Amino acid sequence: MKKIVSLWLCLALMLLGAAAAAGEEASAMSLERLDALPEWGWQKAADFPDWKGYVDDTLAMNSMLSFQGFHGQGTIYLNVPAGVEGFNLYVNGARFDTSEIAEGAWAADISGVAVDGVNTLQITRIRPADFEGKVQVRVPYPVVLENDGELEGIRPETLALIEDIIETDVAYGFTSAQLAVVRNGRLVYENAWGKVNSYLPDGTPDEESALATPDTLYDLASVTKMFSINYAVQKLVTDGRMDVDSAIVDILGEGFAEDTLDIAYASVENAPDHDTQVAWKRALTVRDVLRHQAGFPAGPHYNDPAYDLALQAVTLPGANLALARNREETLQAICKTPLLYEPGTRTVYSDVDYMLLTFVVEAVTEERLDDYLRETFWEPMGLDRVTYLPLENGFAAGDCAATELNGNTRDGHVSFEGIRTETIQGEVQDERAWYCMEGVSGHAGLFANARDLAKLASVMLTGGYGEHRFFARNVMDGFTAPKAFNYGQWGLGWHREGDDQRPWYYGTQSAPNTVGHQGWSGTLVMIDPSRNLVIAYLTNKINSPVWDMKTLNTFDGGCYTASTLGFVPQLLSIGMDREEDVSGQLLELIADMAAESLKLIPEGSDADSPRVKNARSKLEVLRKWAAGDADMLAYADELGDGLPE
Repeated sequence: MKKIVSLWLCLALMLLGAAAAAGEEASAMSLERLDALPEWGWQKAADFPDWKGYVDDTLAMNSMLSFQGFHGQGTIYLNVPAGVEGFNLYVNGARFDTSEIAEGAWAADISGVAVDGVNTLQITRIRPADFEGKVQVRVPYPVVLENDGELEGIRPETLALIEDIIETDVAYGFTSAQLAVVRNGRLVYENAWGKVNSYLPDGTPDEESALATPDTLYDLASVTKMFSINYAVQKLVTDGRMDVDSAIVDILGEGFAEDTLDIAYASVENAPDHDTQVAWKRALTVRDVLRHQAGFPAGPHYNDPAYDLALQAVTLPGANLALARNREETLQAICKTPLLYEPGTRTVYSDVDYMLLTFVVEAVTEERLDDYLRETFWEPMGLDRVTYLPLENGFAAGDCAATELNGNTRDGHVSFEGIRTETIQGEVQDERAWYCMEGVSGHAGLFANARDLAKLASVMLTGGYGEHRFFARNVMDGFTAPKAFNYGQWGLGWHREGDDQRPWYYGTQSAPNTVGHQGWSGTLVMIDPSRNLVIAYLTNKINSPVWDMKTLNTFDGGCYTASTLGFVPQLLSIGMDREEDVSGQLLELIADMAAESLKLIPEGSDADSPRVKNARSKLEVLRKWAAGDADMLAYADELGDGLPE
């Protein structure tokens, strides 16, 4: 008897609750009547009731739809057919007044209840109950809003320390930097430091150079790979125009395999015969190339006549069997190039992979890569500071951060026919991109400022931007997933954090599914979906004298903390989404950074060494942050006692 009473009591309470809900006060909603629903690329498109197209056993699913959004922005679009007498609308649990929504198309502002991440709307009790039509619901993508003064959970102390480190490094000889941070759909921070061109060709400071600004364009180097080829391929796959498992020969023709030179690499034991090489290349797929498992050597110097392809070294003039000085010759050179290993058996990061994919994308789109990207992404998103070939697209040299001081000569230590010798500014630094690909390549050549680059990267959080759909969620997931169980640091082209496998770029606080890429010129983009966080940090560290004469690939600018890229996300993440001041923690950390900087100074270095200057910079920042702390100031003095004067 008691059980029966309890059941009746529960039922009564449920009915009372339902009655209360039905009578709850609905919030007013800002509405705009439209002539018709826009023909956009929607994030979500659903027709209620039964938006999945069948009656689901759960009974509840067909009344609700979720989408990605951010607080403070959001509009849903509705098309109500004739005969609908009413319906109820909830967004994130808030009920809206729909009494004014009559037949026709409407735009409804939901920014007041939108949240960061997953948002849910509910269309319920469409009346009359026997109505056979559909209420159409369309949801666009969020965009990046301009800074409104809020830091979205980022601690101001962390930004202050980042600023102090970069500013002080610049004072001690670092080149320049630019930073933009997007979080929760907002550009929460942007800044610039240093000069557009820091040094004269002889290595002395350029006192006349203009200062870098947030509008300055930077040579992105290999960051280009993600925001040219990966974006293009992801879009083409989304649109059904490309399959990543397609063979390259099916796109570029049999010549890609048949033209392979019958030569063996000196470094390869038991080199495969020519027939095997041809078979390998004939079976090569787009996926293999995206994974950097295609078999190509890391970076053959197609542009240098003295490069010996078999030896993979510069030898004598006329040694290069795959010389290329324009895009047509470069495609032929890649077709001629034998593979260094059997595809899929190794991972060798190679610029040739993305040079090859340039021609693949162009064959599919029937457009040059830069034209396709401009029409597909940059113009629809309103990005006017992303481009190839800046000097041919409305920018002056002074709009761009300079790179190498003496062309591609590494301060006079490299020479070949036609080599650039003047300071490079407004032209891509990368030799293969400039000499072989005429400045437009998928591996390098893209220029941007940090703001527009961060906006472009934010597309990877949702798949689209405003009214534009770029990537299906499944496509993004497929490209950013680990390419294999034992390669958690690699996706399809994307560099992943994985199991703490790239903390020197993304920091130790980033989620395993954090992706991005870095560039040799001193650039980084990081995308952390778990925190709705995008960081674009750009430097031109190679706009400085060559420091390491053994490799000729390390410059003075690369000796400073500001050039290490990963220090920005590392510091920026400290205290995120907490209210506690983290200044004390940061003070202890900069003390450790100062101590660690001393370990990087080579034995015998003098006071003019950039490693010594970097250490002095860290000690200066430490003293600033330790003001009033006698013990920490004494520690700073102790650390500095051994530095050369």
